Amino acid sequence: MPAVSLDEIEQTTKAALMRHGAHDWIAAEVARAVRVAESVGNRICGLYYLESYCTQLETGRVKGDAEPVVTRPRPGVVAVDAGFGFAQPAFARALPQAIEAARTCGVASLAVGHAHTCTSLGFFTEQIARAGLIGLGVTNASPIVAPPGGKTRVIGTNPIAFSVPDGQGGIAMQFDQSTTTVALGKITMAKAAGEQIPEGWAVDAQGQPTTDPEAALSGSLVSMGGYKGWGFGLMAELLAAGMTGGVVSRDVKPLKAPDGPPHDLGQYYLLMAPDVSGAFFDRLAQVEAGVALDEGARMPGQGKQPADPVTLEPAIWAQARALAGLG
Repeated sequence: MPAVSLDEIEQTTKAALMRHGAHDWIAAEVARAVRVAESVGNRICGLYYLESYCTQLETGRVKGDAEPVVTRPRPGVVAVDAGFGFAQPAFARALPQAIEAARTCGVASLAVGHAHTCTSLGFFTEQIARAGLIGLGVTNASPIVAPPGGKTRVIGTNPIAFSVPDGQGGIAMQFDQSTTTVALGKITMAKAAGEQIPEGWAVDAQGQPTTDPEAALSGSLVSMGGYKGWGFGLMAELLAAGMTGGVVSRDVKPLKAPDGPPHDLGQYYLLMAPDVSGAFFDRLAQVEAGVALDEGARMPGQGKQPADPVTLEPAIWAQARALAGLG
């Protein structure tokens, strides 16, 4: 398998997006997100999505020339209308104001509305934490989850991401996870590879447990922890749609479908200044010390180092180069 540098991944991704209609700065923001995803082995949110991005740029399902519009309706509230464009440039355009608002008010919200899928939610909360703030983010997605005991899909995998600064410009803790037992991409990748999935990931259309990815895609994913995960999924749903003006999951068409209406998704973030109590970093150190008492235990995301170069599946890299017009 080819070992490819992060610079080459980013440059190829940007070239592919521009070749299919994205403006230079917009393509650059999306390519940066793909680079970060690949660097930490998040294949589902990396080059795996590039073909979909390019196809949807051509069909107009995502607008490659959308100029995000940032507003400040209240001192601690920042909103950005992505204009049915990519989430990454919309977030980038609004983040400086959100950081300033959080530092002034102690806490601020950033609502990204009318956007394409953000793919990796932790990519955004990590930027908040590297600015010295605590970042919490939620989003929703196309419907694939039925209520516990039900059959009708109501919400998406609806991830939650949480990033904590270490007080020195780095990350003390970070998690980015779906509110289902597994992300939808794991199911689609298993189907593409002709593999079975573990029991407990999904149920079929009749609500029965299944290990067949095809049956899972026709049925429903399972909320992590049953009713507890279902509650977190609903929380993400209401914040992502209700606080941004984005659509509810039931109105989101399959995210990777080549054409159709725009995703029109919302991503909602809270930015919190850790210094408001005067105790945050002391308590963080106490918690970290407790976790470290057991050998091999660690805080989520702690010690995670990006790889460069990255080993890629030959077919994925060949596809990326072809999309960029490189072979």
